[in-house]
Amino acid sequence: MPANPVDLGIDAFSPNEVAQRVQASGIAKARLGFLQVLMLAVLAGAFIALGGAFYTLTVTGSELGFGITRFLGGIAFSLGLILVVIGGAELFTGNNLIVMAWASREVTHRELLRNWLIVYIGNFIGAIGTAVMISLSGVLSMGDGAVAETAINIANAKLSLSWQTAFFRAILCNTLVCLAVWISSAAHSVSGKILAIIFPISAFVALGFEHSVANMYLIPVAFFEGSATVTIGGFLANLLVVTIGNILGGSALVALVYWLIYLRKSS
Repeated sequence: MPANPVDLGIDAFSPNEVAQRVQASGIAKARLGFLQVLMLAVLAGAFIALGGAFYTLTVTGSELGFGITRFLGGIAFSLGLILVVIGGAELFTGNNLIVMAWASREVTHRELLRNWLIVYIGNFIGAIGTAVMISLSGVLSMGDGAVAETAINIANAKLSLSWQTAFFRAILCNTLVCLAVWISSAAHSVSGKILAIIFPISAFVALGFEHSVANMYLIPVAFFEGSATVTIGGFLANLLVVTIGNILGGSALVALVYWLIYLRKSS
């Protein structure tokens, strides 16, 4: 039996090839210039925010039932990562996969942390900026204000989570996000990449997992809409816990696991 999946007629890179591609991508990302990384990170923050806005609209007023509504909302939210992967941008949660190159000693501690810091700040700028523009655009007044009400309810639900709940939801979230990036790297075509992204992302959204960059939009936009229950302190506390959980989920449960399986011997 042939060992290469291509010989079996499967139009995808093998898992071992994906590991090599993700590691090479991580090396390239870690060595991009400051301005390029920052601008690509701002774009990613805006892209994820647009996905969050699309999700908010999609679930507003739905009478399809709880599970189906959240699933459809998750498909809508997938727009964000599709734009990041296909359009090209730097997303903090996806860049946790750079840990594969770091574990192989192809990327230094300094290069890894530099990338994460710049990308995190850029994502924050892009997401907050989009939240301001969405609020000023009047989009949330659609449905006689029902969309704004949904946005506020989403933010309140996130801020009401205990830190333990938010932490473990964040771990699970970035496990799925990094798996979405991983399997999209196996696809040869744009349509294949989009299909690979949709199900892991719609799953994390439907299950209520916590994504730090999404929260950079979903919580502030409710604040800009005048919610009295959304505070800056609550937002920052949520963001801290969710960010740490995201790092553990993406770096340990995906990047390091696949590094141990496919790259450890060659390193």
